Amino acid sequence: MLTHLTINNYVLIETLDIDFQPGFSVMTGETGAGKSIILGALGLLMGQRADSGSIMPGTAKCVVEGIFNIEGYDMQRLFEENELDYEPMECILRREVAANGKSRAFVNDSPVSATVLRQIAIRLLDIHSQHSNLLLENPAFQLGIVDTIANHPDLLFQYQDCYGRIVEARRQLREAEESLEKRQGDEDYLRFQLNQLDEFKPQPGEDETLKQQQSVLSHAEDIRIALSGIDALLNGSDGEGGTGAIDALRHSVQTMQQVSKVFPAIENYQERLDSVVIELRDIASDLGSLAEDVEYNPTRLQQVTERLDGLFALEQKHHVGSAEELIALAEDLRSQLDSFVNSEDSIQALKQQIAADTEQAKKLAEKLSIGRIKAAKQVEKIVAESLVAMDMPVAKFCVSMEKHAELLPTGLDIATFLFSANKSMEPRPLADVASGGEMSRVMLALKALTSKQTHLPTIIFDEIDTGVSGKVASSMAQIMAQMSSGAGQQVLAITHLPQIAAKGSAHYFVYKEDKGERTLTHIQKLEREQRITELAHMLSGSIVTEAARENARQLLNEE
Repeated sequence: MLTHLTINNYVLIETLDIDFQPGFSVMTGETGAGKSIILGALGLLMGQRADSGSIMPGTAKCVVEGIFNIEGYDMQRLFEENELDYEPMECILRREVAANGKSRAFVNDSPVSATVLRQIAIRLLDIHSQHSNLLLENPAFQLGIVDTIANHPDLLFQYQDCYGRIVEARRQLREAEESLEKRQGDEDYLRFQLNQLDEFKPQPGEDETLKQQQSVLSHAEDIRIALSGIDALLNGSDGEGGTGAIDALRHSVQTMQQVSKVFPAIENYQERLDSVVIELRDIASDLGSLAEDVEYNPTRLQQVTERLDGLFALEQKHHVGSAEELIALAEDLRSQLDSFVNSEDSIQALKQQIAADTEQAKKLAEKLSIGRIKAAKQVEKIVAESLVAMDMPVAKFCVSMEKHAELLPTGLDIATFLFSANKSMEPRPLADVASGGEMSRVMLALKALTSKQTHLPTIIFDEIDTGVSGKVASSMAQIMAQMSSGAGQQVLAITHLPQIAAKGSAHYFVYKEDKGERTLTHIQKLEREQRITELAHMLSGSIVTEAARENARQLLNEE
């Protein structure tokens, strides 16, 4: 529960430092005195958006700090997950907002993000504002009430997890089908391109090989004549009886052998020349073989030329520069076409997954429905009893549970709260027929019911008594007091009704005070005589009569 609140430099609050009591407390004050400012400061502790305009003019920053006793609320794991010190008897939440709009949040003096602050604060504090009654018009809120009473969070989580998988799989399926449809328009063209490349079968290095073959075949006769001429020069077979270079060199070697007998210095040259003769013989032999291999073949030349032209045409068509790039392109086309098959397999797998998850979700939804139907009866019974206690003895409150044809994020069920304040009127949707006061009473009944399940340490009602007075207000106060005792919660009601203010075990008074050029908001805990005076003001207005004071004493004595 909230044990202490400190506010500095927030709107009209220069300094506020106040302890809060357990049980049922009330807060009163004139309209505009600053009760909503205090709620706004508590909103900062709950992680709401910070506004630099809320800082008191002339100050550097505002600070709001709340101290909570969270013993027995099973929050240790949440603190451990966020690497925060766990102090059950004195958990401190603090929010600082600078004049430049920057905000900082702290839990037990450790800096945290606004998200972490919010995660912790929503487990500590629930503020029911004047606009919260509008939630009764929201089908999701109505179903949430039923789920709270059904108390099946694990089952609901399983369903929502399954439903989330269905939604994600449907998104993936839609994208896959759209992508496949777009690509299938190109499939025939891609397959044509691949078939053309597969039929041509380009080979690595084929460009240069074909160019060399073309060059040789185009100049075959010239090559043969040249090689024959070289052969004649080397071997002396020119047909004129001349001596070839090899014979001349061999004769030179023989001459050097004879001379070396008397002139040994020439032996080295003789050996070198002998090596030259051997090398020339090898060259002559190889050139002869090459000459035999070279022949003028017009048919082969045409084949090579056509192959080379076809290769060049493909390279030009696909904007590449070699046979290797054509081979890589063919592999890429093959991969793209294979992906069509893979996409079809993926689409089929997604359809199967959706079907399986949908079947599981329907089973979980049916289990949810069973629990909700039972819980709806409990809600009807307890709310009806509460309405009787709040002076609505003939009111009818029903929970209509209908099945939707398709799966919804929360199952198959649609909950609708039906209400009738009169015997002659059949129950109709609550939002359509209930007055403001009736909505307030229904909401209080629902809050009293759900508080037993949620176990929130602190609940603040901001003028939930709108539209009611007299005996009804007293009955509402009694229900709030029972919430604080029965569910063990701290309940604080901000009210303008003396019947409710008198029921609080503690009474806090909010007021304004002019100080120089500024107007400041203050809060104080009232003692008994101060409470009597405040209640008398609420009963009679600005002029407090003795009769009003006596009436106030009677209200307090009825606690």
